[in-house]
Amino acid sequence: MRTRLQIAVALAALLLAGASRPAQSAERVSLTNGYDIVCHHHAQVGSHIRLYLGTGESSYIDRVPSDIAKIETVPDPPPLPAEPLSINPHNEPRSEARLSPLDLHEMLAQAGQQHNLDADLLASVVKAESNGNAHAVSRAGARGLMQLMPKTAAEEGVSDSFRPDQNVRGGSAYLNELLVRYHDNIALALAAYNAGPAAVDKYRGIPPYHETRAYVARVIHEFNRRVLARQAEARQSAPPPFRPSQPTN
Repeated sequence: MRTRLQIAVALAALLLAGASRPAQSAERVSLTNGYDIVCHHHAQVGSHIRLYLGTGESSYIDRVPSDIAKIETVPDPPPLPAEPLSINPHNEPRSEARLSPLDLHEMLAQAGQQHNLDADLLASVVKAESNGNAHAVSRAGARGLMQLMPKTAAEEGVSDSFRPDQNVRGGSAYLNELLVRYHDNIALALAAYNAGPAAVDKYRGIPPYHETRAYVARVIHEFNRRVLARQAEARQSAPPPFRPSQPTN
């Protein structure tokens, strides 16, 4: 499966050009080239400043001190408000099928394979959009797991946004289209998913909306967390390296 270059960048460093706040207490490193990197913590290692991307020390970026303008601690963003989501408030027709976590995982994996998207990215979007509630409806009218607006759902061939399979298929296709539109820039694609492509194009980047900036940071943080956990699990399950036996006398 093809992995998005910018998704890999999202794991290595959150380069949002001063666009968003991180989704947990962390450090914002302002670079002399005008970009920001959000990391967990930093340390002086030899002649470099090492920026650690998680609580452990296995994932990091090294920078020379001249690259760094300042380092500041940033606070947690406020939690998502509970008001935007409700359970089918207008008695819309909906699917009554139950969706288990395993069913959702398989559905996201299939959609990811179809569109060359990491299933963990799709899972992160679902978590931020609906927290896995297949019958969620926002105040703006977005529906289902990936919170599709009726117009977007129609454009993606989704006839029932409350059906998890249709919603995931339509949301994944739409996110893929946005990634293509913004040349695999995950931050811009997520911003467009939240605020619409017109807003991203108007501001030539992530719009200055608190909700959108917090949303982008929240999804990327969750995606990074999932990928790091996946890598740690793979390391733990890997067989020990082969060591040839020593000859005995």
